[in-house]
Amino acid sequence: MKKIAPSILSADFSRLGEEIEAVEKAGADVIHVDVMDGHFVPNITIGPLVVRGLKRLTSLPLDVHLMIENPERYIESFAQAGSDWITFHAEVCANLKQMVKKIRQLNVRPGIVLKPATSLNTLFPVLDEIDLVLIMSVNPGFGGQSFIPSTLRKIERLRKTIDQNHSVLEIEVDGGIKLENIGEVSRAGGDIFVLGTGIFKTEDYDETIRKLRQEIG
Repeated sequence: MKKIAPSILSADFSRLGEEIEAVEKAGADVIHVDVMDGHFVPNITIGPLVVRGLKRLTSLPLDVHLMIENPERYIESFAQAGSDWITFHAEVCANLKQMVKKIRQLNVRPGIVLKPATSLNTLFPVLDEIDLVLIMSVNPGFGGQSFIPSTLRKIERLRKTIDQNHSVLEIEVDGGIKLENIGEVSRAGGDIFVLGTGIFKTEDYDETIRKLRQEIG
């Protein structure tokens, strides 16, 4: 099943509870949470306390994307706060297997994130040990960027590898996704689609998510 994952980075934080409730009622499948530390990426966003609060607001899975240095220091805190999925960047982790194992031991779904310039080859040693791969289709750190077209070929290559291995691994795509391009991202092989401004900056979340779901089939 293909999934729609609104990113709260683009939500109105002054009424975050209402925003979460609205997208859940509109048919979202996952809530995507961008965690930034001001080092790996320029921005600073939220920490485990906010994730703990979100867990009380929704029954949807919390997909926590760690855009941080030294993610191994914070995995346990985010797991205990209520993360259902935790993805971390391959670019800042020296031992992918160890990180994946630690996340799994905390009863959280583990995933690895690749920036646009990072090769798929990075994943191959742990491809059968993770639940999802998050392909960044923009350079991480800011919302509202345009989708990088070459990402489609990357998704297609990963989809082919997954299918050849008869794997149930899911491909998540984040960055610049909107109604106009989500269809081709889905056809390339995407399973989970992260949208920030593509949902939260529209007037009618129900209508937006309905149209998005029509495009992904």
